[in-house]
Amino acid sequence: MNSQNDRNAYWKANLNLVAFCLFIWFLVSYVFGILLVEPLNTIRIGGYKLGFWFAQQGSIYTFVALIFFYAARMNVIDKKFNVHED
Repeated sequence: MNSQNDRNAYWKANLNLVAFCLFIWFLVSYVFGILLVEPLNTIRIGGYKLGFWFAQQGSIYTFVALIFFYAARMNVIDKKFNVHED
C-alpha cells in the first residue's frame, strides 16, 4: 500500500467489516435476547425457550463465530490490499 487512497480504502474496508460484525452481535444479543425475548420464547428448541437461549448462550456463540468470521475476512482484505503476512 503506497498511496493514501489505498490506505483509505483499506481502512474503509476494515471499518465496514467491524460495523457489520457489531450489527450482527447487537441484533443477536440485544434485539433477540432482550427486545424479542417474549415472542421467541413461544418457540422451543431442545426443550429450551428460544428467547432464553439467545439471551444466555446465543449471543456468546455468535460472538465466538464473529471472531472467526472477522479473522477470515480480514485475511481476504489484507491479501486484496497486499498487506498480508507471509
